Amino acid sequence: MQSPDTPTTTTAPDTRTTGPGPADRAARRAVTVFPVLVLAAGAVGLASPGTFTGYGPWVPYLLGVVMFCMGLTMSLEDFTGVARRPWVVLLGLVAHYVIMPGLGWLIAHLLHLSPALAAGVILVGCAPSGTASNVVTYLARGDVALSVSVATVSTVLAPLLTPPLTLLLAGQYLPVDAGSMVTDILKTVLLPVVAGLVVRLVAGRWIERVLGAMPWLSSLAIAAIVAVVVAGSADALKSAALTVLVAVVLHNGCGLALGYGCARLARLGRPASRAMAFEVGMQNSGLAASLATAHFTPLAALPAAVFSVWHNVSGALVAAWMARRTPAREGAADA
Repeated sequence: MQSPDTPTTTTAPDTRTTGPGPADRAARRAVTVFPVLVLAAGAVGLASPGTFTGYGPWVPYLLGVVMFCMGLTMSLEDFTGVARRPWVVLLGLVAHYVIMPGLGWLIAHLLHLSPALAAGVILVGCAPSGTASNVVTYLARGDVALSVSVATVSTVLAPLLTPPLTLLLAGQYLPVDAGSMVTDILKTVLLPVVAGLVVRLVAGRWIERVLGAMPWLSSLAIAAIVAVVVAGSADALKSAALTVLVAVVLHNGCGLALGYGCARLARLGRPASRAMAFEVGMQNSGLAASLATAHFTPLAALPAAVFSVWHNVSGALVAAWMARRTPAREGAADA
């Protein structure tokens, strides 16, 4: 399960092969196509903002579709995995909700971002793990089971953690209604995820037949969100694009590095450390864009839209680099 930012959680295979099997090729194709799709959607929104005028209220519903698809890919095993290694999952959860919000706040200060952009960057940092992290962890020959567990817990706890962290760190830039934000996360994240999980449990035989379509449906919904967000602040984007890109690249890159470093300091193996890197550095930018649109301004949603593209590109590149450094059989032995 995972960042409505591409393929969803348990769609990532958890087996290692010595060659590029069908599952591996499918995962690579999804991770490659998604950023291109989202980038194209952003370009359309920038080129023809009037086309998407008035679609802002649709963003929470589009996010609900993404999270429902995520729920459909989940199983009870995702939760039992937490019980098997509780302290490691807890480490991943703490690292995620400490490192990324802190980095967001620090980057906003160092780059002297405007209040709207600062709040947007911080909100991205306060979001749960991204939906593509499981697939990228698989491609990096990381610990997929750990990745799924951390992503699951971070998403379930988002209503309790994201609003207060946003209030604490972004409240100095823009007013934050944490109570209303809790309600929105419950409606657009937790309820759709639970509904998808229930449908999977009740009608698993039929759902299995369409699981392959879930990543693509999620990708289309995220692309639509990006198009609406970019269109809503097209004029501002033309002058702030470079600043936003720098902030996003720093945020994501430092998150990946610190996530990996945190796991190594805790003496976790390479597969677990790779999973931790992606669980910390990749965010549910769809949720951040939805919350920024609803609670802040269209400009505040821009960092989330850019992050949605960039973290998938960087994640795929880092995963490819990691995979080359570890032969398949060695990665399986470490896991």
